[in-house]
Amino acid sequence: MGRHGKKYVKAAASAASKPEYPLPEALELVAKSAFAKFDETVEVAMRLGVDPKHADQMVRGTVVLPHGLGGKAKKVLVIAMGDRVKEAQDAGADFVGGEEMVTKIQTENWLDYDAVVATPDMMRSVGKLGKVLGPRGLMPNPKTGTVTTDVAKAVREIKAGKVEYRVDKTGIVHAPVGKVSFGAAKLLDNAKALLDSVIKAKPVAAKGRYVKSISFSSTMGPGVRVDLASVEAAQ
Repeated sequence: MGRHGKKYVKAAASAASKPEYPLPEALELVAKSAFAKFDETVEVAMRLGVDPKHADQMVRGTVVLPHGLGGKAKKVLVIAMGDRVKEAQDAGADFVGGEEMVTKIQTENWLDYDAVVATPDMMRSVGKLGKVLGPRGLMPNPKTGTVTTDVAKAVREIKAGKVEYRVDKTGIVHAPVGKVSFGAAKLLDNAKALLDSVIKAKPVAAKGRYVKSISFSSTMGPGVRVDLASVEAAQ
């Protein structure tokens, strides 16, 4: 295991002074513990009592964070035709087109965008891009609102800081909730919105305790574990 620098060790000691913290305190500590010279991203890790190998226990969804994510706005590609092209352009999409966009991705392995939105009538063509877009988490999906006839709404939400989350194969949801520079109050608003969305996405098939643990960390900082009672109280 690699050695950590003095700043990390000091931050880790502060984070470990108590085993668990109420949600507001946890985010304050994460914000204070950040020591990198760049504006670190704050991320949550939620361990859930689900078995993602079973389709009926998959947890995924999207949430628009009240304060967005900070940093650069996401570049959005919209694959559509007809009236939807102008609607997407007017909503601020960075790239808009139909079959030519599918061809460009196939022939050039073009990936200069952060999100892809497609209309249902284009999915037969977009489906050919599964091997390129799928592994990168870019494949449009109706469950996350990226396969839709309302392309303008989808573009606006992504630009406003819509976060897509999905439980990984170990039963953990990792998702960003903002930047350290937001401060504890804005991070708390964003964190509550995300936690609430994941909790509401509980599968009917999930048995036993759904949320097993929650911790927050900044890009370079140590994890800070949350007292689950404080989350339940905030619901």
